[in-house]
Amino acid sequence: MWVCALWEARTPALLRPRLLPASGCRPPAAASCSASAEGSRVRALVYGHHGHPAKVVELKNLELAAVGRSDVHVKMLAAPINPSDINMIQGNYGLLPQLPAVGGNEGVGQVVAVGSNVTGVKPGDWVIPATAGLGTWRTEAVFSEEALIGVPSDIPLQSAATLGVNPCTAYRMLKDFEQLQPGDSVIQNASNSGVGQAVIQIAAALGLRTINVVRDRPDLQKLTDRLKNLGAEHVITEEELRTHEMKNVFKDMPQPRLALNCVGGKSSTELLRHLAPGGTMVTYGGMAKQPVIASVSQLIFKDLKLRGFWLSQWKKDHSPDQFKELILTLCDLIRRGQLAAPACSEVPLQDYQCALETSMQPFLSSKQILTM
Repeated sequence: MWVCALWEARTPALLRPRLLPASGCRPPAAASCSASAEGSRVRALVYGHHGHPAKVVELKNLELAAVGRSDVHVKMLAAPINPSDINMIQGNYGLLPQLPAVGGNEGVGQVVAVGSNVTGVKPGDWVIPATAGLGTWRTEAVFSEEALIGVPSDIPLQSAATLGVNPCTAYRMLKDFEQLQPGDSVIQNASNSGVGQAVIQIAAALGLRTINVVRDRPDLQKLTDRLKNLGAEHVITEEELRTHEMKNVFKDMPQPRLALNCVGGKSSTELLRHLAPGGTMVTYGGMAKQPVIASVSQLIFKDLKLRGFWLSQWKKDHSPDQFKELILTLCDLIRRGQLAAPACSEVPLQDYQCALETSMQPFLSSKQILTM
């Protein structure tokens, strides 16, 4: 369902990490800097062709290039495994790196050294990627300063490692499509996902009420309790969404004007059925690998709007300063205790195969985070 595109063609050269295979040829030495990473060796999870992640990803030793004047040497601390990472490795995502590539689009690292022209970060600072495709599943890397955003180091490590994708997606979808006011409601599926958990928390911080749809499972009550502890008002199953009892949900709350769809298929059709007239459904994923189907009557008589959201496109349409502002807004929510990282399991880098396999299991209750 994803439209593939070459990362090489769409990503400026300054955003690509400077990393060479240990056995490869080196380019001319880079300009002098405050400290040099030349000659260092790092471990990285590399894939040379698309396929099943646990089969095509390998842990390899790579050589780190020298730090140029505008470069930053980063020691990675932690990096999650997201669905988009899996899709990239499988070859069915909207942004594909040139192969061979290092996996991972998100994570947090600590600055080790900077080039002489670098002014935005200094050794000891925490940084996250400013764009997708940098390859964060590695122990160290040398990036252009423009490929990084500094983040405060007084937030939890897991929050920093998972800050740049899911919470950003959740915040923008809540803010950009409908002018919601405190007391308004939002309905979403895949509510246990990383985005779903962020939506619940950010919505609560904004005074919004959420109806959260999840798949039925053996530990449903445990999941329900956990999502309600995050601020969810209603947690219902896909099956319950299709029953007449749903009308009871709206006895004490307004019909939602915003629906967030990460599933597609019948689930998205049901979200549309419960939207208020004139409302908007935003699709940001397609877990069911089935199309979104809207009835003619919903479009004509309810005037519903169907939109899509992709954070990578939002970044292209907005300035780096606007993305930085978004990150700092989310950091403020974290500091105030209004936004926590999703349930996470930290896994050492060398145990990557187990982490990859686990991340693709159904009803996953814990995001896998690779630690370096």
